[in-house]
Amino acid sequence: MFTFLIVLQAIIAAALVTVILMQRSEGGGLTSSGSPSGLMSARGAADFLTRATSVLAGLFIAMSILLAFLAASRGAVSVDTSLERRTPAPQAQVPAQQPPVAAPGQAPTPAAADNGVPLAR
Repeated sequence: MFTFLIVLQAIIAAALVTVILMQRSEGGGLTSSGSPSGLMSARGAADFLTRATSVLAGLFIAMSILLAFLAASRGAVSVDTSLERRTPAPQAQVPAQQPPVAAPGQAPTPAAADNGVPLAR
């Protein structure tokens, strides 16, 4: 039943988008190129589209609330963790070696140039 209601919700959403796009807007809408000599007059079509939009919007909101209630009352559903990102184990940090301190009166010895690469020594 839940799947049926989701499909019904999708149909209502598609109908709502269609009815909204058919309405006349400042830019003319999708029906601006058609002639008003159809089954309904221009005013009757506008009233019908406005009412259809209201009804479909109400159905969409009601279905959304109903589906949220049904989804919450279904209970715990297992979550697929097959795509879960695995974090690597933290590596042990090697303490940085301090440069040798020169005795007073001696010139300091230059440190080995490792260019920031710990394994370059």
